[in-house]
Amino acid sequence: MHHGAVVTGAAQGLGRYIAEALHRAGHAVAVTDVRADAAEQAAREIAPSGERITAFALDVTAKEDFTAGLARAVEAFGRVDVLINNAAMTPTTPVMDITPEEFDRVTAVNQRGTFFGCQVFGAHFAAQGYGRIVNMASLAGQNGGTASGAHYAASKGAILTLTKIFARQLAAQGVTVNAVAPGPMDLPSVRAAVPPDRLAQIIEGMIPVKALGDPAFVADLVVRLASPEASFVTGAAWDVNGGIFMR
Repeated sequence: MHHGAVVTGAAQGLGRYIAEALHRAGHAVAVTDVRADAAEQAAREIAPSGERITAFALDVTAKEDFTAGLARAVEAFGRVDVLINNAAMTPTTPVMDITPEEFDRVTAVNQRGTFFGCQVFGAHFAAQGYGRIVNMASLAGQNGGTASGAHYAASKGAILTLTKIFARQLAAQGVTVNAVAPGPMDLPSVRAAVPPDRLAQIIEGMIPVKALGDPAFVADLVVRLASPEASFVTGAAWDVNGGIFMR
């Protein structure tokens, strides 16, 4: 039986795809976002009947929001087994133009937010003897990025390292921690962030398969990593990048 799953940054984009896929697979899903109204709207669209779903605001820069969100999800579903750390800022500011304030904000959301999520939910999962954490990293954290900002790429590289740290810390308690590292996805956010001519250059000149990635496939991969059957998979980064980065 599937129990509760909490997804951060799930009001739109890849997080929305992941929340939908988890719900479709039978999980009860807490759709969270820094904007409560957007989270609630996404939840209504994912499950119009309101079955196995809830939504609330969660600011990943605040550790207390993770604590409160965990309690709220447990109250709604009885048990929570899965956390998807998806919330992120994705600015494309040129490296020499990044201000200290912008750097700190991106780091706080992407890197520190993932750390707090792993810390709070990881402790809860360890205490109950089972859990699945999936951190959304990025190709940018592996190769420095194709069109993303340096602060974004650095924060995603840090997420890959945090994944290993928490995987090692929690493995003996039945908790797995993995990362998924997507390359450029066919999402409105990607098309909005990258000018059309630049995106065409990236697709034709930098992506061996000559196409953007399918976010639905990434969501299905997250569902597999969140399953009980994924018990022997931990501390890994799963690459979905069209062949841009091979190892």
